Amino acid sequence: MTSNAPYPPALDAGLETERLSQTIKDWSIANGLAVRPPPALVGQNQDPEGILAINAPVTLFPSPFPKSCFEEAKAIQTNYNELYARISQDEEFLGRLVQEVAGGDDFIAKLWEIHLKVKEEGYVQNLSLGLFRSDYMVHQDGDHLQIKQVEFNTIASSFGGLSAQTSLLHQHLSKTEYPLLTTPIPPNTLNLPPNTSAHSLAAGLRAAYEAYGPSILNHPTCILFIVQDGERNIFDQRHLEYSLQQSSIPVFRLPFSQLLTHTTLSPTPLRQLLYHLPHNPSQIFEVAVTYLRAGYGPNDYPTPSSWLARRRIETSNTIPCPTILTQLAGMKKVQQVLATPPGPSTLAKFIPDEEKSSALWRTFTNIYPLDSSSPAGREARRLATDPKECLKYVMKPQREGGGNNFYKGAIPEQLKKVPEEHWNSFILMELITPPAVQNTILRQGKLEQGGVICELGVYGTCLWDQKTGQVKHNEEAGYLLRTKGDQSEEGGVAAGFGCMDSVALV
Repeated sequence: MTSNAPYPPALDAGLETERLSQTIKDWSIANGLAVRPPPALVGQNQDPEGILAINAPVTLFPSPFPKSCFEEAKAIQTNYNELYARISQDEEFLGRLVQEVAGGDDFIAKLWEIHLKVKEEGYVQNLSLGLFRSDYMVHQDGDHLQIKQVEFNTIASSFGGLSAQTSLLHQHLSKTEYPLLTTPIPPNTLNLPPNTSAHSLAAGLRAAYEAYGPSILNHPTCILFIVQDGERNIFDQRHLEYSLQQSSIPVFRLPFSQLLTHTTLSPTPLRQLLYHLPHNPSQIFEVAVTYLRAGYGPNDYPTPSSWLARRRIETSNTIPCPTILTQLAGMKKVQQVLATPPGPSTLAKFIPDEEKSSALWRTFTNIYPLDSSSPAGREARRLATDPKECLKYVMKPQREGGGNNFYKGAIPEQLKKVPEEHWNSFILMELITPPAVQNTILRQGKLEQGGVICELGVYGTCLWDQKTGQVKHNEEAGYLLRTKGDQSEEGGVAAGFGCMDSVALV
């Protein structure tokens, strides 16, 4: 961005805004920047055939983002991949943290229980795949800008498909529409970096598929996407599928609730996971890679059979993305332990290279436990229950998916509902102060204009041997920019809080 004109430019409230909005609506549907509509929008049972799609919420302009922060986040992603691959291999470390939070978190306790049962039975697959995303906000301290990590996602890291399309949308508009505005943005004025998130995430899945090798049972092999019933974010997932299918890799989708119905384990010592096509059960594919876009929260496990389904994946020879241990590595408790003194020594245990570990340490913000035994935990309890001090913090459970956190004044109220002995199942994080940014969000056909907050996610793909520690594939895999109104505290797009965006580097 080289012009001194205000950015983004003010739009005429009439035809100019209408033209730009309509162009975005049409381009988005034509290019798969879309979601299925929520039942509240179309009415219950008004789309029984699943034919409707609407625009994913998106900004009219790419948001300005500091180039130095963007480049730093991308540069350290392979270090983060390596860190979480090594954490996933440290069962003793994870087990200790699980015990700290399990008393107040039945879901974490149940995941660990499944791991122990499979360990007793004997794991048969050593390879593990992570499709990760490290989320950041820019923290402004005076004139100094730096990225601070919000969280690290190890399961169902979504929006890689839609993020690539959002970048293409804004690139298209920069060539065709922005130059025609009343306050024009000339072509090539905006610094819009390429975004290969869909293809790069698919490349990680492809690396695992190739590492699995041919079936010794002479079945064709495949990648199986495990999804939620009634998945609205289907097009995001389809972009990854289509990229894989261009490489002639068979890809199938299976709701988590139907996994036990349409899969079996081979009666061999390797316990291959076999997928029987629902419309032709005699046609069998051996599942080389199982990619979980479900199973990350308690709502995905409504019955005992749901846990049996997860155990079937874990006990089989498929390469899981992720394993239960890798999912547990994404606990907020892990993030807190890495960031809380003596955090540097904990980090160095996994990343002994001082240059790499220092680069990671700089992205950490202040995070505290809420236990009653450590000095940090007792201080955090004081901060969380003080009506003034709590306004600087967010309290997080061990959850993925958005909409689970407690902010500022809601923290003391929530803690009153939780027995004190279970407070340590939460972590307390200092709020990040981002720079002021303006933009306009197009959501369900309506415009929301004003101050916004941007959160950058950088994807990474990593394939490693859980037994030997050998890393076979480690790549940075594109980015996601999610933007929300500056009065919103949560940021999940699928949870209805944020929207899709892309970066204009400044």
